[in-house]
Parts: sequence; C-alpha cells; structure tokens
Amino acid sequence: MTLRDLQMGESAVITTVGGRGALRQHFLDMGMIPGVQVTLVKYAPMGDPMELRLHGYELTLRLADAEQIEIEEVQKAGAEHEASKAGKGGRLKESGRFTDHPGLGEGGKYHEKETEHPLPDGTTLTFALAGNQNCGKTTLFNQLTGSNQHVGNFPGVTVDRKSGVIRGHENTLVTDLPGIYSLSPYTSEEIVSRQFILDEKPTGIINIVDATNIERNLYLTMQLMELDVPMVLALNMMDEMRGNGGTVDINEMETFLGIPVVPISAAKNEGIEELASHALHVAKYQECRGRKDFCDESDHGGAVHRCLHGIMHLIEDHAIQAGLPVRFAATKLVEGDNGILEALKLSQNEQEMLEHIICQMEEERGLDRAAAIADMRFSFIQHLTEACVVKPHESKERERSRKIDQILTGKYTAIPSFIGIMALVFWLTFNVIGAWLQGLLEQFIGWLTELADAGMTAWNVNDALHSLIINGIFNGVGSVLSFLPIIVTLFFFLSLLEDTGYMARVAFVMDKLLRKIGLSGRSIVPMLVGFGCSVPGVMASRTLPSERDRKMTIMLIPFMSCTAKLPIYGFFTAAFFPEYSGLIMVALYFGGIAVGILVAMIAKNSIFKGDAVPFVMELPNYRMPGAKNVLQLLWDKAKDFLQRAFTVIFLATIIVWFLTTFSPHLNMVTESKDSILAGIAGVIAPVFAPLGFGDWRISTALITGFIAKESVVSTLSILFGTTTALTSLISTKAAAALLVFCLLYTPCIAAIASIRRELGQKWAIGVVILQCAIAWVCAFAMYHLLMFL
Repeated sequence: MTLRDLQMGESAVITTVGGRGALRQHFLDMGMIPGVQVTLVKYAPMGDPMELRLHGYELTLRLADAEQIEIEEVQKAGAEHEASKAGKGGRLKESGRFTDHPGLGEGGKYHEKETEHPLPDGTTLTFALAGNQNCGKTTLFNQLTGSNQHVGNFPGVTVDRKSGVIRGHENTLVTDLPGIYSLSPYTSEEIVSRQFILDEKPTGIINIVDATNIERNLYLTMQLMELDVPMVLALNMMDEMRGNGGTVDINEMETFLGIPVVPISAAKNEGIEELASHALHVAKYQECRGRKDFCDESDHGGAVHRCLHGIMHLIEDHAIQAGLPVRFAATKLVEGDNGILEALKLSQNEQEMLEHIICQMEEERGLDRAAAIADMRFSFIQHLTEACVVKPHESKERERSRKIDQILTGKYTAIPSFIGIMALVFWLTFNVIGAWLQGLLEQFIGWLTELADAGMTAWNVNDALHSLIINGIFNGVGSVLSFLPIIVTLFFFLSLLEDTGYMARVAFVMDKLLRKIGLSGRSIVPMLVGFGCSVPGVMASRTLPSERDRKMTIMLIPFMSCTAKLPIYGFFTAAFFPEYSGLIMVALYFGGIAVGILVAMIAKNSIFKGDAVPFVMELPNYRMPGAKNVLQLLWDKAKDFLQRAFTVIFLATIIVWFLTTFSPHLNMVTESKDSILAGIAGVIAPVFAPLGFGDWRISTALITGFIAKESVVSTLSILFGTTTALTSLISTKAAAALLVFCLLYTPCIAAIASIRRELGQKWAIGVVILQCAIAWVCAFAMYHLLMFL
C-alpha cells in the first residue's frame, strides 16, 4: 500500500519513503520516516492534496507524492510498532506525576557558570532568532526589540532578515530569520537562515519552540545544537498548552538538552525578560554545553553512533579549515548534503572511505542513510517528550479549527466560501465602508482647497505660486489622498484573512486548480498579497521552494490589481460609469486574474516547462486576529501610502505642474498644449491612438503612473482640471479601454525594483515589456469590441 490508498480517518505505519534528493530529505525532516504512524484527516475539495496527521500536527501532501511513501496497516504492524515505541522511550507520563516546577519566565535549574574568558566588554552580542514556521518568532522579535514587524498566521510570513536591538541592552543585535523546519536547504528561506548562522557566526542562538507541538519543533533544535553556538531555548505558547491540560518538566528538559529552557508566552509578553537574561549570559560567556550526541538505545547496535564518530575523525581537519562544526558537517555528509561535501574538499581516498563508513551503517541499521539520521533525531525527541511532557488534550483552537474547516475546506462549500469571502471583502471595501470614508475625506480636502484658494486670492499671491499650490498640490496630491480609506480598508480585510489562518486553507483548497496553470497552491498567497501591493507580494514569493515557481509567480503578481490602482478605477468609473462603479471594479479585478491565467497557460508550455513543486505545508490552527497586529499593519500601510503621497507622488505632481505650466522658453503658458510636457508626451501619444485615447495629456498621466500608479489621477487632475474636460475629450469606449490598459500595464517602479532584486535586471525589464505589450493588446481588443457591439 501507499499513502494514496488510505481512506479518510484511517491510520497506517510508514514502511518506506521513496523519492530522491531535496524533496525526499524534506519528507524525512517533516517526520515521515519508517515506523511513524500517520492518519488521513481529509482530502482537499478537489480531491488533491490530502491532509495527514503525524507527530501531533497536520501536514498537506499531494497524491502524486503520497504514492512514493509505502505503508502498512496499523493492525499488520502490530506488536512490532508497539515494541518500537517502547524502545524509544517507554510509556507517556500521566498528569499528576509532576511536582511543582517553573512557571512562565522562571526557567529551570540550569546553573549559569561563568567561564574564565568572557567576551570583552563592549562586544556586540549578535543573536539568530530561529524556529519553525508559524511558531511565534516575529512576535517574540517584536517583544525583544520593540519593533513592529508584521505578524501573520501563515507559514513563511518572514521572508527576509530583520534585525533589532534588545530593549534595555545596548551592544546587542537580534536577527529574525525566516521560519525553517531543518537546516537542509530545501527552500530559499532555509538557505537564508542556514547561511546566516554558518557564515555570519552569531554569538548566540535563541531557538523558539512551539510548546503545543514540541515533537515537530525540536527536530530543528537538535540541528542547531550541532552548530557549537551558545543557545537558549524559548518554549513559546506555554500558556496555551497549560490551558489545555498539558505541561512540561523544564528541569528535566534542560537535563536532556544541556541548554537553558525558558517557558514564555510571546503574545502576552510573559517570560521575555528572563529569556533575554539567559541569552545574554550564554552569549557573553560563550557557554556551549549543549548535547551533541543524540544516539540512543533505538540505534541498533550503535550503528549510527559509530558511523558519525568515524566520519568526525575522518573530516575533523577539513571541517576546522572550512569553519564548519565537526558534528554538524558529519551529519550533513550522511544526509548527502553536496554543499557541505564541496566545502570540506575531501580527497578521492577520503570520499571513498566516507562512502564505506556510511554503507556499513546502512547495512547494520537496516535504513538508508538519510532515513537513519532522521530516525535518530525523532527517536531522541520521542524519548525526551515521553520523559518531560504531559501532552495536552485536544486544544480548543484545534477543535474550533476542525469545525470551521468542515465549511471552509469542505468538498462542496470551500470554493463558494472563498468566492463569497472575497466578494464580501471587495463589496465592503468599494461600496460600503471604504466608499463612505472616502466621501468624508473628499469633502474635507475640498473644503481645505476652497479655503486655501480663497485665502491666496485675498492676499493677491503670485499667480505661479497660486497655481502650484492649488492646481499642483491640492488637486494633484489631494485627489490621491482621498483614496487612502479604500486602501486601508482592503488591507484591513486581507490582514484578518491572514491572521486567522485562512490564507493557508486557501492554498490547500486552490492547489489542484493552480496546478493546471503550472503552479503550486502556495503561490496563491503571494498573489493574494499582490492585491494589496505588488512589492510584499513579490517578496512573499521567497517562501516558494522552486525557482521555477518563484519566477512564474512573480511574473503573474502584477496582474493582480494592487490597491494603488484603486484611485484610477474610482476616478474613471465616477466620471464615465457612475451607476456601475462597483460592478466595473469587481470586473477589473477578475479581468486581471483571467489575463494572468491565460499568460500562465502560455508560459507553462513555453518558458516555464515542467511540473509545479510538491505541496508540502503545515496547516496552522485558526486564531483570533490580534488587534495590535492588525492596527500596526494598517498604520504601516497608511504611513507607506502617505510617505509616497508626500514624496514620490508630490515630486511627480510638482514636475508635472512645472512641465504643464511653462513653455520650452520657461514662460507661463495660457494653454497646456503649448507646454513642455505637451511636446514630450506628443511623441508617444500616437501609440495610444488606436486605443481611443491618443491625447498627449493621457500619455503623460500613464508615464507618471510608472513612478506610482496613484500619480495617474493626480496628473489627470492637473492637466484637465475637471472631469468634464476629460469626458468631453474621450468616449466611454475609450475610457473602458484606458481602464483595461491601466489594469494591465507595467507595475510601479517600486514593484519593478523588487522584481529586479529577486530575479535580476533582465527579468525586471522583461516584465515591463511583457506587461505593456499585453496591456496594449487587451485595450485594443476592448476598444474595438465595444465599437463593434
């Protein structure tokens, strides 16, 4: 049997893990090793992927990948499985066995012992904050540093390194690394985290572990301990674990691991000072007393133990020369890590000896090399948890998540739910909350403009200055500012969807559909983020494990209409289609998606040939969004918009005003057609003539839109003055074509810069050319189709 043969609710024991390379290693790192029991929870609404439960957490897997994992029924595994469990640590502790032990932030009995040679005073203590995805790293980082980084309930929110100083402690620097499951380089964020620790050599590691899922999280802990870097373990979410009847013997865990263990609740800011104190101490005095050897009685005859120590003796001089921890390097060689092998520069003879040692271990152990290392780690973890942990009963969060998932990931209700939720978000944004707040802000800006105009007229202010302030600043920047409420409202709803954990379910539900266009379900999240802004959407693509998927996703993100385009839609629908504004906006959003899908279908069979990467992802429990986090995100987006409005857009507005107001001889013009800008834009205006809007003023607005999409509206406001002048110039058919062009043409310069940083200059230029060409073709088709109709 394979995992694909399981029925919902059935359990089985893994016997063989197939596949090859990084994917197989990823399976093993996620706990899918021979002897482990798995249970099929459910299938996605479209029948693929499946959700499995193992090691106390839920994991998604495609059916094609499930076929590579062989299983046998629990009944057939029988006594052998039970004996294996007993051999890995005996029976589970029961509630009531423990005496009193530390509460949140109290730490255990780990005794700090000052070394004779501490780091000199004034040395900057650098820390790597490392942990699994979605374990609360960024929340802890914010508590330690006072920063306000975005926190989300979706694996992979942190896609870049962020650094900050521990509050109250100068000469410290904590770096929040992307969430990873192991130090095997499978995804780009794993590479970022691994290279930071290995190359930049922090003076300490703060390893954050989700207390509600210790078995899953300690796998990374064991690899971090092999790096010979002083380390403290932050046991997060202890309040949640104890609230559900579970607890941890902190003293016993410290005995097992040999490092300080501090129970904390990052969300409630409990235990943070104690954690910082321990971290500063172990870094200052470079205490590296953590356990390195994790082999136990489940290692048949000590085969893995002898193998690792034999390799350590063989490579010790090479590891020291390469600056690699010997135990870590030996373990990675057994796993088949080519990067480590190249760094060690072993001779041919040494490589042959290495292979002989590993083959002997495989023969004795009865498992292949990578599986033997994974089994060693999970066996130790099981032994530790059975000695130290009273497992909680099913949490309220898990029970609630299961009930919600019956609807949001149900076979017949998932897709309608997704469409309904997104439609509700757009309706509330464009027709109710956002529109109402926009109206209030427009009234205020209009009143302020009239007041300033009357005041300058009364004071007989110079005509040029008067024109600059009213026509340039108030009409230009003011028209853009009026759309701030809509942008903030949309980000508010997107933040709620992410914080609750629904985004991860969308990826699970949409995977099979996205695979038809050559992508993984994980790509849905960067694209949904792209509806807010293309820049974070492009950055979020770093969580994708495949370079092919990353490039293809980044290429499609600009087709997801960002909030910066909302001012354009609002301006034109109010001027030309006031009765159908909401309908047209929704049509534009779905139109962008449709064109993106069409482009993806073509690219899938041309420049992006191949299959999407496997869909292996942990599904978090649903959680209530944190008010502080949501408000912080809204403030960040509002601040970003205001900064652009009063920097980039303000500068663009001034430039446009100057070029519109003055002639080539720097004389003020009475008609804008005599201005400098008219001469520049007139050169490219004929390109847009077949689309129905070949006027130089519209060409100018599209050029400024490359700087920032909101500038299109401010430029048109300056050049036309009133919407009446615009409506008398172009027809409704041309306005529809112009909306389509604005929807699809090149994203702003900030998004292009992000694409250049992720993929390089050639890709950035390629995206600009591709988008402009597609926008022109689609606008041409729209204009002539409406003419025909």
